[in-house]
Amino acid sequence: MRPRALLQLAGPIALVLGAVLVGLSVSRSTEIYVINALVSVAVVVALYVFVGNSGVLSFGHISFVAVGAWAAGVLSVPEQEKPAFMPFLFDFLRDTTVGNVPSLVIAGCVGGVFALLVGLPLMRLSGLAAGIATFAVLEITNNVLRYYEKIGPGLNTFSSVPETTDLEQAAIVALVVIVVAFAYQQSRFGRQLRATREDPAAARAVGVSIYRQRLVAFTLSGFLAGLAGGLYVHFLPINVDTVYLDLTFITLAMLVIGGATSLWGAVVGALSVSALDSVLANAENGLDVLGRTIEVPAGTRIVVVSALMALVLILRPSGLTGGRELSFDWLRRLRPAREAVE
Repeated sequence: MRPRALLQLAGPIALVLGAVLVGLSVSRSTEIYVINALVSVAVVVALYVFVGNSGVLSFGHISFVAVGAWAAGVLSVPEQEKPAFMPFLFDFLRDTTVGNVPSLVIAGCVGGVFALLVGLPLMRLSGLAAGIATFAVLEITNNVLRYYEKIGPGLNTFSSVPETTDLEQAAIVALVVIVVAFAYQQSRFGRQLRATREDPAAARAVGVSIYRQRLVAFTLSGFLAGLAGGLYVHFLPINVDTVYLDLTFITLAMLVIGGATSLWGAVVGALSVSALDSVLANAENGLDVLGRTIEVPAGTRIVVVSALMALVLILRPSGLTGGRELSFDWLRRLRPAREAVE
């Protein structure tokens, strides 16, 4: 692997490991925010695999997070506890219980299969039509999970799901998702999909199938999103509204703010917005700073993140990272300038 490519992978990994070090050095209450940030990294990178490489905006990826969370949650609850809050489950779901790691693998597979089925008709669309169609998928998924109690708790909150997503597991899954996303973008499939993003007509002219490449990325992205959903349900007691519009907005904001067309931007956006979100969450409950209590109105988090996303789109449309991978090319450009001055 070339040094430049190694650097592009090392940057996101270093950020995740830095977040882990922060999590190890803070209190348990603050560690929860770090774990949540790492889960966000997994979701945003999964979103990047499709949106960043294809240039097609998707409002429906939280559907894959949701079905992954449902699959992992239903299957990991002990059999004797399922009738209490999921009395109408299909027999095979009611009588089956799996461990933590198998539930995560199943969550990823369910997300990937669902993305494949959804992508077969939708990957022929582009632009606004694709965005609206994927949003329709989100709405349909939310309503099925909300009211069809044969596959989950319906409106009830998931309970009795083993809370196994700790700092270590969240970091491992985030790193796995990053490595898979990096391997994809370096592969022939990733390069061809980015070619269709930059110049569809030229890509078609050299024999690249836009539909096929988008479908591959959409399916892989769905798998990674489902895996992140499994991680999420093992972290917090969630309900159907937890994996709906708010999560859709915040993860898209993370991707846009960081830089939608690079893996580096996806990780930077996820961690930076998560850090800001954590500070504002504490401020909504009263944050002690230098002996003074700072308190902001409820809902400030969404307002601030929305304003930040608008500001970034106005001042730097390509995001904080410029939509580029981590590089030190600017140092090489700076050296000749210094030599000329000397």
